[in-house]
Amino acid sequence: MLARMHAAFMAGLLISPAVFITAANADAVSDESAGSIEELMKSGWQIAGYASNSDNRSTFILFKNPNENYLVQCLVGYDVTRSPRVFHNCYRLR
Repeated sequence: MLARMHAAFMAGLLISPAVFITAANADAVSDESAGSIEELMKSGWQIAGYASNSDNRSTFILFKNPNENYLVQCLVGYDVTRSPRVFHNCYRLR
C-alpha cells in the first residue's frame, strides 16, 4: 500500500508541472471547442502529458501537434449521475 502511494505521488510530481503551466495560462484559453479526443488523434495530435485526480474519476490530457503553435487540453471523466456516463471537454490553450 505504501509503495503504491509513493508511486502515485512520484507520478504526480512528474506530471504536475504541465498542469500548473496550463493553469497559470488559464486566461489564454480559447472559448472554442477543440473537438473530440478521437478527432485530435486522427488529425495528428500526440499526448504530451496527463494528470489524474486521486479518485480516478477524471483526468486531464494535454495534446501537442508539431504543426500547430498551441496545445489542447482535455478533461475526461466518468460520472454515474450523467447520461452518457463518460464525458470529455477539449479546449485550445494559446
